[in-house]
Amino acid sequence: MTEPALPRSLASRVLATVFAILVMGGLLVMVSIWWNGRQATRQAYDRILVGAANDIAESIRIQAGAPLVDLPVSAFQLLAQAPDDRVFYVVTGPGGDVITGLNEDLHIPTPPREGTGPRFFDADLQGEPARFVQVVRPFVERDFSGPVEIVVGQTLRARTTMLNELMIDAAWPMALAGVVVMLIAWVVLRNALRPLKALTADLARRDPYDLTPMNTDDVPRELQVMLSAMNRFMGRLNGQVEAMRNLISDTAHQLRTPVAAIIVQSENAMQEARGGQGPGRALDKLLARSKSLSTLLDQLLSRALVVHRTDSAARVPVDLREVALEIMERDDHALIAPDCDLRLDIGEAPVMVRADAFSLGEAARNLLNNALSHGQSPVTIGASHAAGEARLWVRDSGPGPAPEITARLGDRFNRTSQSREQSAGIGLSIVHAVAVAFGGRVAMGREQDGFCAALVLPMAEDAE
Repeated sequence: MTEPALPRSLASRVLATVFAILVMGGLLVMVSIWWNGRQATRQAYDRILVGAANDIAESIRIQAGAPLVDLPVSAFQLLAQAPDDRVFYVVTGPGGDVITGLNEDLHIPTPPREGTGPRFFDADLQGEPARFVQVVRPFVERDFSGPVEIVVGQTLRARTTMLNELMIDAAWPMALAGVVVMLIAWVVLRNALRPLKALTADLARRDPYDLTPMNTDDVPRELQVMLSAMNRFMGRLNGQVEAMRNLISDTAHQLRTPVAAIIVQSENAMQEARGGQGPGRALDKLLARSKSLSTLLDQLLSRALVVHRTDSAARVPVDLREVALEIMERDDHALIAPDCDLRLDIGEAPVMVRADAFSLGEAARNLLNNALSHGQSPVTIGASHAAGEARLWVRDSGPGPAPEITARLGDRFNRTSQSREQSAGIGLSIVHAVAVAFGGRVAMGREQDGFCAALVLPMAEDAE
């Protein structure tokens, strides 16, 4: 089984991209140089051809009623600038008869005459590609009248050589410049990646359980976005780890006493039965301890679920009226306080928040259970909003705890002296965790009709 290939490094990817850009840019530049050089070379040698043809045309004179050509030296001097090229010229009269020429037996097809200006065309000269120019000089004299045509041509060896030299002269500096740019890119990239390498080394040195935020002071702006997201993720992960630690600690701490009490009560019941006494009293205590343990387990599991969902569940629009109605319809309160008069107070207007419906339901259930366990009938659960805040509240008719105890409600394992047997002490801490997770708070206090505890959350922006 072959090991999977390692992914390419960021540096190699950047350098490969720079190299590809340089190659593509170099090819474009070379094509441009070739095209412009070809045009410049053609224009230069075309001027030589025209100059030679014009010199020959100017040397024609009429003698005894016939054109006479006295070939000028200047024409040959011009054509001699391309010594490796083959040269061709021919002078023909009005009837197409050859007056003079070099290799005049060769037939070079010429384009039809149009005016007297020079005309360029391409053809083969003894099997080689060549460039030709056609010049016409008209004569109107008493003893001779008509056009005299001069065609001058040469092969393309000098043009090709000149173009190749231009390409070579341009290619070497470009190649050298490309090498220099690659070196500069490598140095710049190496310096730019130093903060990333430092972060990598920092992460490698860290303990696997170290989730403290990473320092972003000396980090480039582009990496700060990534580090900020990483720090937020590490913060959420650290919160989950801490919540799990608290859950394990809470479970171990809270289960020891009820389990030990159940064991003791069971032993007492067995001793009473062996002694001939009715085990009724011991069984009553055992039943009470079992109920207390059931409440404890329910609250611990509720807290674990709430901590997980508040960190991972999506925030969706939730109507707090529906949360209150659902808690009312569950009828779980009949198990806690069967004789309590439970009422519902919700208006017709929606009370919308953005949160997790399950977490809100757990918070509402704990608010209600707290009022049923420690308050007085009647108990009212309701939802309302005012001043941009949504409230999910539970109110009982009792006086509520003392102010110094109210200030500590919501802390884990905070219990009043009247509730040590019936409560695990973490019911309102669940409500507090839900409030903090969704940007709210817990409000508690005495009112004219009794004691009210409320989960206060910001209203959804599109709900008012």
